[in-house]
This record gives sequence, C-alpha cells and structure tokens, in this order.
Amino acid sequence: MTFRSLSLTAAALWFIFAPRLRFEVQAAEPKGAADVRLKASERREQGGWIYVHLEGSPNSIGFQHGYLLAKEIEDLLRVIKPFQEKTTGREWAFYRQASETMLWKGIDREYQDEIDGIVMGLNAQGVKADRWDLVALNALEELPYYYAPWLDQKEGKKPSAHAPGNCSAFIATGNATKDRRIVMGHNCWTNYVTGSRWNIVFDVKPERGNRILMDGLPGVIVSDDDFAINSAGMMITETTITQFNGWDPAGRPEFSRARKAMQYATSIDEFVKIMVAGNNGGYANDWLVGDNKTGEIALFELGLEHYIVKRTKDGVYFGSNFPVDDELARTETTFDATKKESSPLARKTRWEQLIKERFGKIDVEIAEEMESDDYDVITGKHEANERTLCGIVEVSPRGVPEWDWGPFFPGGTVQSKVVDGKMAEHMKIWAAFGHASGPDFHVCEFLKEHPEYEWMRDLLGDLKKGPWTKFEASNYSK
Repeated sequence: MTFRSLSLTAAALWFIFAPRLRFEVQAAEPKGAADVRLKASERREQGGWIYVHLEGSPNSIGFQHGYLLAKEIEDLLRVIKPFQEKTTGREWAFYRQASETMLWKGIDREYQDEIDGIVMGLNAQGVKADRWDLVALNALEELPYYYAPWLDQKEGKKPSAHAPGNCSAFIATGNATKDRRIVMGHNCWTNYVTGSRWNIVFDVKPERGNRILMDGLPGVIVSDDDFAINSAGMMITETTITQFNGWDPAGRPEFSRARKAMQYATSIDEFVKIMVAGNNGGYANDWLVGDNKTGEIALFELGLEHYIVKRTKDGVYFGSNFPVDDELARTETTFDATKKESSPLARKTRWEQLIKERFGKIDVEIAEEMESDDYDVITGKHEANERTLCGIVEVSPRGVPEWDWGPFFPGGTVQSKVVDGKMAEHMKIWAAFGHASGPDFHVCEFLKEHPEYEWMRDLLGDLKKGPWTKFEASNYSK
C-alpha cells in the first residue's frame, strides 16, 4: 500500500497501527540557490531520512554535500570525537594525523577534491572543520578498528579495539526469487551514537562514471554500511568480517576504493578489480554484489592477503559477520567458528532457515520481513536481541563481546533497505529508519536503567521507528 504526501506526524501515527505501511517519496524540483554550485542540488526529509541530490564536478558535489548537511556533519563530528577516544583510547588528533600522513596520498584526486568541497560547503555555513577532520570521519571504520589495533600489536600492546561485525544482508536471484530477478536486502548494525545519525539517502550524479543511489552518513562520501545501486545496473551491499586482523599502511583507504567501485563498476569483475587494487585491509567485508543486466550475483570476501569470489545466476548469498573462507578465517581473523550461540553464527543459522522457507518466493516484501526478523534460534522465541537478524543489543545481558560491546550496550540495527531488479532499473530503493522490530530506543529511559553508560548521554540520539519509504533518484531517466 502506498500513501503520498502524508506529514511525518501522520505517518508516525499510522505506522504505530500498521507497521508495514509504505510511503513513496517523489522527486521534487530543485530550488534555486545563490551559489552556482548549489543550483542542481536538493534536500528533503521523509520517514526519518534526509534525501540529498548532489550533482556535478567532484568539488561541486562536495560543496553541495557540505552545505546541505552542514548541521548534521557538525553534529556527527561533535559526537564521534569523544566516542572514539573513550572506546579506542585514541584522541581525535591521532586520527587526524593518520589521515594526513598515511591516508591522503592513497585517495584518488577526484575524491580529494570532493572532500575539500565538503570542507568549503561546511565553512560557507559557518562550521569549523578542515580536510583532516573529514578524512578521519570518512575513515571512521578503518582507522579505529583496523589501523589502531594493528599499530597496537606492532608496538607490543594489547589491541585497543577489535574489528566490529555489523549488519545482516542477503542477495538472491534465479529460482530463489519470485520473478527470477535479483532481490537484495540489508540492515545496518552499529552503536547508537553513530547509528542515530545514519539516516542520509544520497543521490549522486557525478560528471564521470555512474549515478549512485545509496544510504550513508553525513560527511562521508561512500555508503559505509554499503548499500548502493548504480545506473550501470550494479547492486551492492556487504557485511563485515568479525574479529579481522590485518592492515597495510601503504595501501589505499577502503572508503575511497568502495566509492570508486560504486561509481565506476559496470560488472562484478570490475567491482572486484577496483576493490582489490591497493587493498589496505581496512573494513574487511563479505561483499554481496549483483549485476542487474545479467542476473548474476556474487559473494566477494575480501581480507588483506586473501579473497574469494563465488558466483551464481540461481541462488542466494547472505552474511551476518562470519568469515566464509576457511583459510582467511584461520590466518586473518580470531573468529571462533565453534561458538554457535554467538551473534554472527546464530544469525547465520536463522538466514539458512529463512532462505529454505522462502526460497522461490523472495520479493521486496519478503526481503523486508527477513531484514526485520526477530527470531532467536537459541531460545526458539521471537525476542529481538544480539542473536536476531534485526538486532537489539541494549536488551541483552550478554552484549556482543566479539565487538567489545558489553552487557546492554546501546547498539544494534538502526535502519534497513531493500531493492529488487525492477526498482534498481529505475534507481529506486525502499528504506526504513530505526528498529524494524522491537521498541524504539529512548536515551533518557535507557540511561535510567543503565547508568553505566551515562558517559554517552550527550552523544546518543533517540532511535524512532519510521515507515518503509520509497526513494528514487531525482528526475532519473535511462
């Protein structure tokens, strides 16, 4: 069911009583702006999301990004600095220095210009931030959780943090889906400091390469939880490899390679080639990639020294933060494959159950249901926690020790997205913000029950459930 032109208040009331209502966001004509660099850009809000259309040269795209999302970028920088210092033991100055001395030279000139454009847009709005703040923000996954632990080990110290394992995702095609075309789904797991702000839908129309529709964080040039489609028919998502160890300081930043792959890849082979070139081991993932032109899908697991590619035109690949390849798991992770009650492996079992049950029926509505699933295979109950595909860790006395998340840690699924081949053809996706299952997260109520996280009070944001909302690339035509 699709409803148009409902206010956010009305939508929220309806959603309480009918959680599967859908809301379709139609493209709006861009408003005029004094600065010529803003002429083609656009911003609007719906269903808890902020949609921005960015267009033009790398510098113009960056300027539009920084200008339109200045308030959101300023807020994310405000909270990420103390959060990373507390959780990784490293001050923001450490990440800025690594950005300047190690990462910058490995970023393509196109994306250097885009980052500098973001800084100019921020400064034009009165926000004080510079190039190194923005590079460190773009590397908010790979510097704290890959480079810093690698450096700790090199210096003979206990690692300050461990590679996280965020997200539940799948990609299906052929006999697995209702119409035999590709269907893809993903939900983003992260801490609620970052996650309450992971609510941007980017529609990027660059001078060169393909148009991209993706979710993301303000100030970050790539999806980062990695759910994207492009105008060449590529459908891209991933889940992170838990407890990965590996880093090459001479390599190219993962966020730059991932953005390049999303923008320029026109086939699975091209995607793999771009990601492997200059691989630094940062943000090691199981990529789930589909080519809408051929109906072929792939599981591309990329570590540092090892990678594998599995492909099919008839089946399903899925991820929940477990490594797939035995050699990669053994040599590049500390993952315990015997711990069946762990979050990654319990969710793996649930994926296997759901795919068996829904094989041949999978469409976007089934994808929404699977990404919203709250069944715990260990207890046999529907109770969202750290072991369910749609995860809510703040209710769990177990936490997720593999990711340094203690008991009742404020983290879990913060948003979900799905798409099928027909939608991808027309550059459209469905997205829902907040917990797809379980109660909303309210900071004040949470801290009353868990004062051990009082240090997060000024950093956390409420996480309220929004409706499934359709987004489409503005004025898109093939």
